Formats: sequence, C-alpha cells, structure tokens
Amino acid sequence: MAEKLIIPAELKICATCSYWDGLRKVDPELRLVVIDECAEGECLVKCACRRGLNNEGTGEHNCLWEHLAPDAEPTQGSDNDDQ
Repeated sequence: MAEKLIIPAELKICATCSYWDGLRKVDPELRLVVIDECAEGECLVKCACRRGLNNEGTGEHNCLWEHLAPDAEPTQGSDNDDQ
C-alpha cells in the first residue's frame, strides 16, 4: 500500500493544479490535497504524464498552474444576466 501525502493546496506542484488529472482527494474547506506518494497523471496543458510531486512552475519549465479553488458564484445583477 502506497503512503499518502497531505499537501497544502497553495503549494505549486502538479497535484495541486486544476490541469492535472491524476487521482487525488481535495478538501476545499481545509484547503488540502491528498495523493499517493507515487501518484501520476496527465498534465492537460502539456499533454504529458507528470508525477503529482513535480514542480514545473520554476525555472525554464514554466507552466500554467491554476489553483484548485472552486470558481466564485456569479453575483446577481452582473453584466451577463439576460433581461
């Protein structure tokens, strides 16, 4: 059985990116991500297999890391409302 890792959602690694499709559990209230130590998934931006612990956001390998936080609910009276 693989060891589980508990990671703060703010940490910029593949497992905490919304573009990574690997197996993970997300606790939005505590802002934590739980993955297996050896978790792998596909980066939907680069179309390549990446380990959950990869840190692609530094150096010359810049990526489009996007936070896992849910989108904000639209407010009433916004410009997008049909009238």
